[in-house]
Amino acid sequence: MDLPYYHGPLTKRDCEILLLKEGVDGNFLLRDSESVPGALCLCVSFRNFVYTYRIFRERHGYYKIQTLEGTPKQIFPSLKELISKFEKPNQGLVVHLSKPIKRSSPSLRRRRLKVKLDENNDDDYVNVLP
Repeated sequence: MDLPYYHGPLTKRDCEILLLKEGVDGNFLLRDSESVPGALCLCVSFRNFVYTYRIFRERHGYYKIQTLEGTPKQIFPSLKELISKFEKPNQGLVVHLSKPIKRSSPSLRRRRLKVKLDENNDDDYVNVLP
């Protein structure tokens, strides 16, 4: 997913740390849900608390978000359009999205994998003689 504010498999705790460290309302990011496979979480800071809204991918690739009760249900053709909608006030979130928290590196997962692979030393391998 090529969105700078998508953090992938970020834990809830790490998400809270990122969103609350500046103490600003409206900081937001997207991450994978830890409890619902295939769902995304839109996390937003408000009054020193992180609110989480689940996003589900519908048939034909559309996205649906769980918002406050009484808010009309909407579907969006892309995550960018969904985010754009909620950057406006009074759209069904506790606060409008104002500042995306961007991931530190687009290749973060790839780098972690490389580090794990590089941690292997020669003791992990057996030489096979001809």
